[in-house]
Amino acid sequence: MRKPRAAVGSRSRCRKQASSQEGREKRALSSSQAKPSAPDACARTIPEFSEAPAGLARQQEEVRLQAPVSPYHLFRDTAEVTVFRKSLLSWYDREKRDLPWRKWVEGEVDLDRRAYAVWVSEVMLQQTQVATVINYYTRWMQEVNQLWAGLGYYSRGRRLQEGARKVVEELGGHMPRTAETLQRLLPGVGRYTSGAIASIAFGQATGVVDGNVVRVLCRVRAIGADPSSTLVSQQLWSLAQQLVEPARPGDFNQAAMELGATVCTPQRPLCSQCPVQSLCRARQRVEREQLSASRSLPGSRDVEECAPNTGQCQLCAPPTEPWDQTLGVANFPRKVSRRPPREECSATCVLEQPRALGDARILLVQRPNSGLLAGLWEFPCVTAEPSGQHQRKALLRELQSWVGPLPATRLRHLGQVFRMYEGQQPGTCKGSKRSQVSTLSRRKKPSAGQQVLDSFFRPHIPC
Repeated sequence: MRKPRAAVGSRSRCRKQASSQEGREKRALSSSQAKPSAPDACARTIPEFSEAPAGLARQQEEVRLQAPVSPYHLFRDTAEVTVFRKSLLSWYDREKRDLPWRKWVEGEVDLDRRAYAVWVSEVMLQQTQVATVINYYTRWMQEVNQLWAGLGYYSRGRRLQEGARKVVEELGGHMPRTAETLQRLLPGVGRYTSGAIASIAFGQATGVVDGNVVRVLCRVRAIGADPSSTLVSQQLWSLAQQLVEPARPGDFNQAAMELGATVCTPQRPLCSQCPVQSLCRARQRVEREQLSASRSLPGSRDVEECAPNTGQCQLCAPPTEPWDQTLGVANFPRKVSRRPPREECSATCVLEQPRALGDARILLVQRPNSGLLAGLWEFPCVTAEPSGQHQRKALLRELQSWVGPLPATRLRHLGQVFRMYEGQQPGTCKGSKRSQVSTLSRRKKPSAGQQVLDSFFRPHIPC
């Protein structure tokens, strides 16, 4: 059941179905055991997985063991791992960004408060850029009851509240100390967030994988297969665990994400500034391709160095996706194909109730607690076919279920809104968002409801 929202009119609209799973997160951590920070220019996402049942885990392990994976995509000896750790941490100590959650964690002695500081920053950074989060985080940590309004993705706030209540009411005010118990005991905490809290706040040597780390590892080890597949995802988590520095796990995890956020970016990566470029197989591939081109030789293939006698390696790009000379290292990771947006047509009503003192009331209804825009408030609307008459009847029935008898003659058509979301990814400004308005009625002295509707229908300029 919904609750109410606003004044007279109907509109049809197209929505892109955005995934409501916020198990995908964008990151920027805190420091000294502070968490990595999400790239300012590009929002990152990370998959959150709850613990798999034992049977499923065994099946996944069997798949991993049976699939041919070449050592070319792995770190073959401890010397490589040592160089990677040392180079990355030295770079991070020099270049890390000054972020409030890092300062907070560095100065906090109480482990539970430190873990809470990391937890809040991780939740805020889901699907949200670092620059947006900084002020919200500072105010939140100064006044814990600071309103979340304006930050978006409101279900994050609800899950954070649920988890905090559980810590206080069931766990004696103490945060779980390991990634495994954090994920098992706290609602809304997945594999990434639990690893971030455990490594940064408690010093547990556990690796983490977010969108930035996916990009770094796929390039460093030339992994061209679909990073969202089970096999590749398992391999990336395994690499992250192999690489994490036991003496400084939180800093190492933040450094890996910082590298992806500021240097190993999706487009135009700054390879000359990369502290691990000597270990980067993507960079080596670029140099080989350039050398082959200068000598007018056929382009080389990673498969020549990767499992030449075992067939197609499960971590290499498929033969159907040849090397693109113009992309360079950005050939990795492979871009995941996305589902086309779902179109939905809705009839919406802005319902105004005049009052004696002149201030009209506007009806709002609350969306369901799950799905797209869960729990938010909106004007009453019904999903309908693009038939004006059917929309009108369906909308009238919806309104009457809330406010009782309502004469159909009082409903007046105000216009239509067509909104399209094209190629838009969470946390980014790519793609275009266009709004078109038609046949809005005009009056010399618009009512409060009319003003709300006109404002609501006004075209939005994409970020």
